[in-house]
Amino acid sequence: MTYAITQTCCSDATCVAVCPVNCIHPTPEEQDFGSTEMLYVDPKSCIDCGACADACPVDAILPVDSLSRSQQEYAGINAAYYAGREPEPAAGPNFHAWGEPSFVRSLPSDFAPLRVAVVGTGPAGMYAAEDLLLHTNAEVTLIDRLPVAGGLVRYGVAPDHPATKGVGETFARFHSHPRVRMHLGIEVGKDVTVEELAAHHDAVIYAVGASASRRLGIPGEDLPASIPATTFVSWYNAHPDVTPGAVGLAAERVVVAGSGNVALDVARILVTDPAALAGTDIAGHALTALRDSTVREVVLLGRRGPDDAACTASELLALSHLPGVHLVVDDHDPRTGAAIDGAAAGEKAALLRELPRERVDWAQPPPHGRRIVFRFHSAPVAVLGQDGVEAVRVTAGGGDQEIPAGLFLRAIGYRGLPLPGLPFDEAAGTVPHEGGRVAGLPNSYVVGWIKRGPSGGIGANRACAAETVGTLLADAVAGALPSPAYPARAFGRLARGRGRPVVDARGLAAIDRAELARGRAAGRPRVKFDTVPALIAAAKGGRWRSPR
Repeated sequence: MTYAITQTCCSDATCVAVCPVNCIHPTPEEQDFGSTEMLYVDPKSCIDCGACADACPVDAILPVDSLSRSQQEYAGINAAYYAGREPEPAAGPNFHAWGEPSFVRSLPSDFAPLRVAVVGTGPAGMYAAEDLLLHTNAEVTLIDRLPVAGGLVRYGVAPDHPATKGVGETFARFHSHPRVRMHLGIEVGKDVTVEELAAHHDAVIYAVGASASRRLGIPGEDLPASIPATTFVSWYNAHPDVTPGAVGLAAERVVVAGSGNVALDVARILVTDPAALAGTDIAGHALTALRDSTVREVVLLGRRGPDDAACTASELLALSHLPGVHLVVDDHDPRTGAAIDGAAAGEKAALLRELPRERVDWAQPPPHGRRIVFRFHSAPVAVLGQDGVEAVRVTAGGGDQEIPAGLFLRAIGYRGLPLPGLPFDEAAGTVPHEGGRVAGLPNSYVVGWIKRGPSGGIGANRACAAETVGTLLADAVAGALPSPAYPARAFGRLARGRGRPVVDARGLAAIDRAELARGRAAGRPRVKFDTVPALIAAAKGGRWRSPR
């Protein structure tokens, strides 16, 4: 028996570090690392020890003989990565060709503890905090503008991907670490300034992500019911910034601009049987709206062909196993069928080969049942309507076509926002930096999407954080960091003095207990609080109503 890595792989390479026979690739030392959609187990080298499965933070590694029907393709996907590749050399008592020891976090023995603030408690910030806490004696201040931790894990991962959310449990063990102070509900740039943060810490790491949505710049983009996919994702994940009424599902057809994983996420949620979603932590208001929804068809617009679809093969495969949902390829452009038929095994376009193709008559209402239509070589050029979305005009070979729809979602990428006090590159939507060091600010650093742009999944932040923390420590050893102007506990007094209720680790634990209790009362894994006042009340141990 061998193991296989499946859909939820986060590519943070925790599994690589524990494998005794070097059978998981690409490793962080290899050129391909970061460019593949996932990591792969070599079935010929795997010795069935299970160390990788134990270490995986997202439960993506399973024995091949226990793969479910929808996961069985991954045995072949893992094996296909090694087809035609030279096997890795084996040596040593446990068959692993170990390299020379490397101590990347080696510090002088008399090195004084650093006080480091981490702004943002999503994966990027928590990987940075983890690195500091495990490899140095640093004291870490965790700051987030929301009164609850989690960032992208809590508010960006689709509710029907619970294994991916499991990485949050790995991060949560650091929330109550003895060298961590937590101040949630504090917004940098509003409640405290960049300068104040710098004056209270040896260094500050900004992990504020890329929360804005890219715009298309087409007429009608701002009509009611024309919204960014980021809003839709936040809506079904109970983000406090998005109200329950922000999304309406009274349309029969929804058009989504984009072919990436976020586009697939929103399409999947729109057509999934609500009974299946009731077993997840989806927002209660979203579950109610989906139960009452009239949506029967979601059209995914891809500007280029199927071979250039931005989604990962694993997410595309998962879509094909969605119960009760039909997948169709719109055959309006001959290039689409040619690309699918000509795709080599293992290419994304080849995954569409078994799907029916039809030249969709958009003048007709969606057929009975639920379906997702892939329409490639087509881009939106205008959103049409008076008081709301009525149709989307899209490119179609020699001319344009109108697709009647009552909801339009743009899923064309995220974009970072400027933070007062930090430099900002408007074109890239990132903070200018050198190896994570913010340009022009001696003790400020960036990590995650605000550093490198909105690319890479959860696991990509581990290597990104390692680079930033390495730069910070090198600066500290070189004496380049100015000393804090205030004692360690002064920042807590400053934060509380700004009139905002601040949630600490004890309050966060109270929120977690309350949400789990709400879930038990509703027969669900968790029911999140979806407003800031409700989160703060739960943090203080206040009463909350059981969900209906």
